[in-house]
Amino acid sequence: MSSSCDALLRALKTCLLESDCVQKHGRLPSDCLKHHTNELPQPCQNLRKATFECKRNMLDMRKRFRGNTVGMDAEKLSRERASVS
Repeated sequence: MSSSCDALLRALKTCLLESDCVQKHGRLPSDCLKHHTNELPQPCQNLRKATFECKRNMLDMRKRFRGNTVGMDAEKLSRERASVS
């Protein structure tokens, strides 16, 4: 997979691991994503949708030439967070 979605994937993994679905109920993160999406907090649901859009844009030929804006926005946010901390 391209590195344009890496920041989103990392953020989604972190969000899932910190969610109640994994922490309190003891489920696997993959199980929470597949079968318990309505139990996930809103930030995790937003990251899930953004990750899907990023992966979908990687296959869109029009976006290949223009660049994957979803992934670039996530990378920009992660760089800003790193510079603030």
